[in-house]
Amino acid sequence: MNQRRAGRAFDAVNFVALSFFVLLCLAPFLHILAISLSSARAIMSGEVSLVPVELNWGAYKQVFSDMSMMRSLGFTVLLVCLFTVLCMLMTIAAAYPLSKTRLKGRKPVMFIIIITMFFSGGLIPEYILVRSLHLLDTVWALVLPGLISPFYLIILITFFQNIPDSLEESAQIDGSDYFRTLVSIIVPLSLPVIATLSLFYAVGRWNGFTDTLLYITSPEMYPLQLKLYQLVQNNMISELMQLEGASGQSMLQPESLKAASVMFATVPILLVYPWLQRYFVNGVMLGAVKG
Repeated sequence: MNQRRAGRAFDAVNFVALSFFVLLCLAPFLHILAISLSSARAIMSGEVSLVPVELNWGAYKQVFSDMSMMRSLGFTVLLVCLFTVLCMLMTIAAAYPLSKTRLKGRKPVMFIIIITMFFSGGLIPEYILVRSLHLLDTVWALVLPGLISPFYLIILITFFQNIPDSLEESAQIDGSDYFRTLVSIIVPLSLPVIATLSLFYAVGRWNGFTDTLLYITSPEMYPLQLKLYQLVQNNMISELMQLEGASGQSMLQPESLKAASVMFATVPILLVYPWLQRYFVNGVMLGAVKG
């Protein structure tokens, strides 16, 4: 009985502590959400904290009525899907042979890969390379330079090395070649790590901003993060105009519009997490059955 009570007390303390840390992590997100839904008067007077004050949907109406924002959202989704698929295909294709210690030349290749994690050519040489390849103002300028992450590649190599060799040997005895073994055995057993790395690639591309600012000039190819940057800059100008009294009509508070744009750019990628969570569980169970 005493052990049961001690266990319940421990669970209660854990619940309270974890709830506190969750709220602490959610506080900035809730603050931005509250600002996006609050009135201009409440924002200006500093009344907004974690709960909206004087509920106002005007900022979201303006964001969703902006066709350029919707176009940027669609382009960003397509870009992220293309980037993630190509990155995972290239990472898997590189990690599988490099996971074999018997591969000739494996150590020099691994040394070169590790070197790229610490040293790079720099921003200017990379821009010159992209320009020389005639990739400026194309979608490939946002895809090809980051096609393989050395860090993610090493993670996948390590995971492949932990798969028992007996599985591949059994497949080879049954007449399977390396490609079929990779597709039919290695990839299904690696679904958890593949899902995780896919999420990392997708989030990295979704939040990408610098390369877009350097390589893209056509407005129809602006990803969501660049549109958000432009909106923030325009709102700073609008805020200055309001402070100087340049406009006599009622305007949306720039902070509210900025917060609504941040939510618009953040929520879609957050929705990917619960969708991939099922694949984590299914991948682990499939690996257990196959093993």
